[in-house]
Amino acid sequence: MRVLVVYESMFGNTQEIAKAIAEGLTPHAQVALVEVRDAATGDLALDVDLLVVGGPTHAMGLSRPGSRQSAVKQATDGVVSRRTGLREWLAAVDVPRKLPVAAFDTRFDKPPFLVGSAARGAAKRLRRSGCTLIAAPESFFVTATSGPLREGELERARRWGAAIGARLASALRKNVS
Repeated sequence: MRVLVVYESMFGNTQEIAKAIAEGLTPHAQVALVEVRDAATGDLALDVDLLVVGGPTHAMGLSRPGSRQSAVKQATDGVVSRRTGLREWLAAVDVPRKLPVAAFDTRFDKPPFLVGSAARGAAKRLRRSGCTLIAAPESFFVTATSGPLREGELERARRWGAAIGARLASALRKNVS
């Protein structure tokens, strides 16, 4: 089983969550972890059995060029994903219909109606493309705009990745038998 984890990260928090999710998936699959600027936009049909995407929540949803520029100005050590965001990548990538997908984000621990959710936005775009969500969009929490992550979030991300990997492996075994 092959899994592609594509992430966007400003201050490194979403990158750390993506790494933890990939670690959780690793016992179940061959995992490629790719920052969004390095992710191919071609047809994923032949390359992956599962696509997992994630990004930081900016202004109630997926980042935009303006919100990324704002993050660049706030960063003291630079940012991870400066130019390309998950929103642009999702608009450009050719995802096959029915491809199993999952989405995650990092955000403040407030109700989504107050702060929004990049994961929900990504999941909505993927569903519109005909993909199959294998898990509800998941949020991982930061304590401030630039972080750090709330205590326990990396372990929770590993467990989430492991659960998704186990679910997909089970589904694939059922399809083979």
